[in-house]
Amino acid sequence: MPDDFWRDLAPEPGETRRDPREAARAAMMPELPRRFYERATAEPHPDGGFALNLDGRPAKTPGKRPLVAPSRGAGDALAAEWQAQGERIDPTAMPLTRLLNVAIDAVGAAMGPVAEEIVKYAGSDLVCYRAGDPEALVAAQGEAWDPVLAFARERLGARFVLAQGVMFVEQPREALAAVAQRVSRETSPFALAALSVTTTLTGSALIALAVADGALAADDAWQAAHADELYQERVWGADAIATERRAARRREFDAAVLLYREAG
Repeated sequence: MPDDFWRDLAPEPGETRRDPREAARAAMMPELPRRFYERATAEPHPDGGFALNLDGRPAKTPGKRPLVAPSRGAGDALAAEWQAQGERIDPTAMPLTRLLNVAIDAVGAAMGPVAEEIVKYAGSDLVCYRAGDPEALVAAQGEAWDPVLAFARERLGARFVLAQGVMFVEQPREALAAVAQRVSRETSPFALAALSVTTTLTGSALIALAVADGALAADDAWQAAHADELYQERVWGADAIATERRAARRREFDAAVLLYREAG
C-alpha cells in the first residue's frame, strides 16, 4: 500500500487528521490518464448523428466504434463533457460519454434483453411497496408515488397492486404486458439505453416511463425515487457521503434524460 496512505492517516503535528474512508478511496483510485487534446467538438457523421472529434480527429468507443450522439444537442453536450476535463480525464465526470459507449457497444446488439430487464423492474417496482408507518412517511410515499401509478393506469392501461412492507407481491400479467408493450416502442439503442439507466437509478420502471412520456418532470421523478431517503434525512439529518453519492447518481440520471429526449 502506498506510503501516502499511512501519512494521510497519521498526519504531521498540527495537521488535521483526514477521514480514513477518504484516505482509503484516494489510495485505491487509479491514476487518471492525462488530457491529450486541446479542443473537443461535435461534427456531423456520414452515417447520421454527431461524432465527437478531439482536435479534429474522430473519437472511438471502447469497442472501437465511432463515438456518435444521435442529435446536435446530445453531440454538443458530449463535446462539453470532454472540453470540461482538466489536466487529467476523469470518466466519473462524463456520464453522457459512458452512456453513449454502452448504447453503441452493447445495447444495440441486445435490445430484447435490455427491454426485458426494464419490464422486470416493473414486476417489483419501487412505487408499489409502501410503509405502514410512521404516518409522515406513508404520506410522503403517497404524495410522491400515487401520481406515478395514476400515469401507469391512465396512460399505459396498467393497474398495479400495492404491498405493505417488503414482502414480494406478484403483479397482474396484464399490467406487465402493458409495460412491455410501451417499452417495445423504443427502437433506438440510445433511447433504450437511456430508459434502462433511468430505471435502474430510480429503482422504478414506472417512474422512468413517466419521465419518458412527459408525465413527470425530471426533478419530481428524482424526488419520488428518493422519497424514503429524503424522509430519513428530514428526521435524522443528512449524511455527507450519502448526499455526495446521490448527487453523482443525479448527474447520471440527468445525462440519461437528456439522451432520451435527444434520441426521439
